[in-house]
Amino acid sequence: MKRSAARLPALLIGALLWAQPAAAQSILRDAETESMFQDMSTGIVKAAGLDPRHVKVVLINDDSINAFVVGGQVVYVHSGLIQAADNANEVQGVIAHELGHIADGHVISGAAAQKPALAMTILSMVLGLGAMAAGGGAAGAGIMAMGQQAAMGQYLAFNRTQEATADASAIRYLATAGLSGRGMLTFFKKLQRQELRYRGQIDPFMQSHPLSGERIANLTADVQASPAYNAKPDPALDDRFRRVKAKLEGFVMPPERTLQDYPETDRTIYGHYARAYAYHKGGYPDKADAEANALVAAKPNDPYFQEIQGQILLEAGRPRDALVPLRAATEGSRNNPLIATTFGHALIATEDKANVPEAIRVLRVATQRDDDNPWAWMQLGTAYELTGDEARAALATAERASMMGDARTAVASAKYAMANIPANTPDWIRAQDIAMTSGDAAANQKRKRR
Repeated sequence: MKRSAARLPALLIGALLWAQPAAAQSILRDAETESMFQDMSTGIVKAAGLDPRHVKVVLINDDSINAFVVGGQVVYVHSGLIQAADNANEVQGVIAHELGHIADGHVISGAAAQKPALAMTILSMVLGLGAMAAGGGAAGAGIMAMGQQAAMGQYLAFNRTQEATADASAIRYLATAGLSGRGMLTFFKKLQRQELRYRGQIDPFMQSHPLSGERIANLTADVQASPAYNAKPDPALDDRFRRVKAKLEGFVMPPERTLQDYPETDRTIYGHYARAYAYHKGGYPDKADAEANALVAAKPNDPYFQEIQGQILLEAGRPRDALVPLRAATEGSRNNPLIATTFGHALIATEDKANVPEAIRVLRVATQRDDDNPWAWMQLGTAYELTGDEARAALATAERASMMGDARTAVASAKYAMANIPANTPDWIRAQDIAMTSGDAAANQKRKRR
């Protein structure tokens, strides 16, 4: 698993719970997790009338029980939600709900709904300031407070309607995909238990979402009437979910917490997986290595077990030893770009020039197959530098800078690449594209600063 920073807007239209503002939240990228998300959501995405090639489910490192959409066709799921879920079907219910927001255009309509609320707020401020100017300070303050409360109430009522609509859409999508809605109901019951802790403190009219008890009451009959209600869960998918949940805990939780939940006496795959990450994170390479070896011994051809084995060796300063498991993981995963990037990094880390050409081949494929991996572009640039190909190293830097929003670096690097790569070749054309698009972005940023 790897972290990458993502800045997300503060308004979380599609959150399951009332959402806290999101700022510089960390995205967790993991080949196994992303594969599971894709497989568990494809049928639902199709049922929503969307194209699975254009929809992503992204994992956010946040321990709150939450999921949301903020535009486009990306569903963000918090790590805390995965930890709270008991099975894959519960997560599928959450994804179906968020896809309801996307398919129904709620982000766009939600933005439009802010305008009348804002107008109401502004009007109350004008009237309140007028009253204050006339000597009625308390009356003016009251007018402004009431206006703001009315505006917020209007917007929240609109948002609750959207949430109810997304719930209804989710049930249809699950049924069309042949999936039971049981998980959706059981997950709402988890949320309801949380709400009960604050009994009497929650004003239902000042929430962005209907209370979970109301949602359960509204949905139960339709879920039970679905022809897929008694559909059996997929045991293979549930096994994959339990693996992801275990490795996620090992990665994000303090090691002592992971060792409580997965003690040494737990000799299951899940126990070994969680402890491998916990020990690796906690700085116990020998213990982490032993847990990874136990995983590979249990399933010698599992690319994800080979990946963690290689990653532990690599980050313990043994890149040569990491090559065998990482090469096998790359091949076994059909060149998954995240795994291939780690393999490419290991090839470079050996400091053996004989390994650099293979690193370039591996990393070029990884960057072609994954358009959102700055780390892969950094590694590819490093490999090019080691061969003396400064032009293509600059192109890799331009790609990474463009992806990270650093328009000035992207333009400068792309122009250098264009000056030193043969004209009209694919790499030259790509450098030209970056120079143009990043140049426009840099100009816009400059105008905004003025």
